[in-house]
Amino acid sequence: MKYKRVVISRYGGPEVLQVVGDEIQEPRPGEVRIKILAAGVAWGDILKRSGLGMGVRPPFTPGYDIVGEVEKPGDGVTSVKIGQMVAALPVFGGYAEYICLPASELIQVPPDLDPAQAVCLVMNYVVAYQMLHRTAHVKPGERVLIHNAAGGVGTALLQLGQLAKLEIYGTASSSKHELITRLGGVPIDYKKEGVVEHVLAMTGGGVDVAFDPIGGTHIWQSYRMLHKGGRLVVYGAHTVIQDGVFKLMAGPVLSSYLNLIPGKRILNYNVTRSKYSTSEWCREDLSRLFALLAQGKVKPVIAERMPLVDAARAHELLEKGSATGKIVLICNT
Repeated sequence: MKYKRVVISRYGGPEVLQVVGDEIQEPRPGEVRIKILAAGVAWGDILKRSGLGMGVRPPFTPGYDIVGEVEKPGDGVTSVKIGQMVAALPVFGGYAEYICLPASELIQVPPDLDPAQAVCLVMNYVVAYQMLHRTAHVKPGERVLIHNAAGGVGTALLQLGQLAKLEIYGTASSSKHELITRLGGVPIDYKKEGVVEHVLAMTGGGVDVAFDPIGGTHIWQSYRMLHKGGRLVVYGAHTVIQDGVFKLMAGPVLSSYLNLIPGKRILNYNVTRSKYSTSEWCREDLSRLFALLAQGKVKPVIAERMPLVDAARAHELLEKGSATGKIVLICNT
């Protein structure tokens, strides 16, 4: 039996994403074959495609986060049943119709949830929740600044920040300000001059916490927006696509230097360091988020639902910054 998957056979732009047909794999003992219903498109996929993902060499199939149905359990698997909806964070392999994963890496998804909405929680909302509550340890009433607030993680931070009773400011281009306002944030146009001074004036001296997915030398700008005792959470490196390895290295060097200065703290976060198979926190947090989705307390912003064959266009939209929310690939229709 043949199935489709996306393969990156060489580093480059979105054009290197190619859909190929392969023989479907049989699950090994302890594994489960999953029919993928929805896969998320992540910035990390773009870094890997561009050759900036550490330790990654073509050919490979990208795809961090998936939601699908159990299609065939391997020998010895009793924790899931055929037809059951599950989620996983494989980091690779999500852009495909099927994937085989260890049963220990799967988390059950409530059956009535929309797979496209559910997959938004698997990485983006887990990242947002853990940065808020396990890294920054936010408290009700604190002032928070979210960079790229209209993106997949940004909109998750806005919604979860509202539930945590935070005062939220979000940077984005002016066309996305209505969304930020609707999600409870105060929009800031990052393209205008004097954005640091503007934030300091709006907040009366700076924010308690800033979330920065941009990285590189942009960390200095975020650092300046903190008041004394503030925390800066760095969780990405968007600038490296334009500025290459220099910016990839500049961020950690700058963070280390700034952390030597007393009064403010820089905290680094990476969800793949605590995959679900090794972290009870991740499993607990995702289960909690699924409950919030089922109760209607969060509603993921989906930029587009695209068929698997449009993976290259999905990368183009995400890389240009024109997507609002998360792009989801529908892998089986």
